[in-house]
Amino acid sequence: AGTQPEVCDFLGRCLCRSGVAGLQCDSCQLGHHSFPACQECNCHGVGSVSNTCDPGGQCLCHSNYAGLRCDQCAPGYYSYPSCLPCQCSPDGSQHGVCEPGSGQCACRTGITGQQCDRCLSADGSFPY
Repeated sequence: AGTQPEVCDFLGRCLCRSGVAGLQCDSCQLGHHSFPACQECNCHGVGSVSNTCDPGGQCLCHSNYAGLRCDQCAPGYYSYPSCLPCQCSPDGSQHGVCEPGSGQCACRTGITGQQCDRCLSADGSFPY
């Protein structure tokens, strides 16, 4: 499935299609996935450890990145491509995960602040 149609070199070795490797053209080259239709991994340079991926195309991401190509922030991080830790207050936030763009944590009732670390005043207005 990975060879050029009935083509081999002068030693009788198969000539593989683009992105295909192996003596019998039976696997993808490094940096490719989904044999026999080998496609480039296209791992994101900032978020991925290298430009290699598993057979399904999942790149190996640094701990603060996620996604097939490591091109988004992992849960608990925000502001792609920086992917900074959310730092949500364990007491004031609902689940410790923040909005991917702004870093705003989901606060419990009566709590405010980006990290959910301040109380709202009794009349519902923000404290000074």
